[in-house]
Amino acid sequence: MSLRAFTPSVAADVEATIQSKLSALEADHDVRILFAIESGSRAWGFPSPDSDFDVRFIYARRPDWYLSIEPGRDVIELPIEGDWDINGWDIRKALGLLIKPNPVMLEWLSSPIRYRWDDAVCARLIGFADKTTFGESCLHHYRNLAVKQWDKHVGDSPEVSLKKYFYILRPALAISWIRQNPDVPPPMNLQALVGGQPLGAHLVGHIEHLLVLKSAAKEIGRGEGIPMIDAFILDQIAWAEVVAKLDDRPDLRAEGDELLRAIVKGEDLRGDVT
Repeated sequence: MSLRAFTPSVAADVEATIQSKLSALEADHDVRILFAIESGSRAWGFPSPDSDFDVRFIYARRPDWYLSIEPGRDVIELPIEGDWDINGWDIRKALGLLIKPNPVMLEWLSSPIRYRWDDAVCARLIGFADKTTFGESCLHHYRNLAVKQWDKHVGDSPEVSLKKYFYILRPALAISWIRQNPDVPPPMNLQALVGGQPLGAHLVGHIEHLLVLKSAAKEIGRGEGIPMIDAFILDQIAWAEVVAKLDDRPDLRAEGDELLRAIVKGEDLRGDVT
């Protein structure tokens, strides 16, 4: 059983505002945005009517910036104002996280909502990410995320914020995905996560019910925990805890350095995907 289809989208006037903000960022900080996407609930597949716009981007600076004795700040953040949450990472920081690995970059590269997208650069980044953030290499990240959100929003409380379930469910579903598909990184979107693995009609029914509530109201309130969802989440956390960490990942630092230099120098990367 799968959830009802969800098509992520952004209104034309909102997109125009985002494009204007991104252009201003490029001019103000003298950077080149390589890609910009929507993260958060609008891309994850469970937005509320009042959900923020979580715009994330990766940028490159001029080559000389990377040749300083003291490293510069590798994050650009705009103050959160109203519905706008916009920030980005320098490409050197992004590649460093990919090598760890940290699947956040992989999620950004698979976002269904794109605002800026350099095809050649992104193809190279996706190819590089496929070598680092595969299957079980993502477990540590998703388990930590699930535990943190569980402790924050559920814990031992007799009541839970029903909409907060989604912030625990998504990493738990990602762990479950890895159990079923160890060689394939979990998708970003909740509907794809649910549809790509056998979860059982009752569990999917509970998730569907929460989705309907969240999509229709700003707040869906608090209530008793849902035992089937709780049991599923705790089972995924427990499984991820005991799975041995991989220690045979290839050393990709040299390849990452080469890719960093090529992107910063603005080399033509078309047709150069490995």
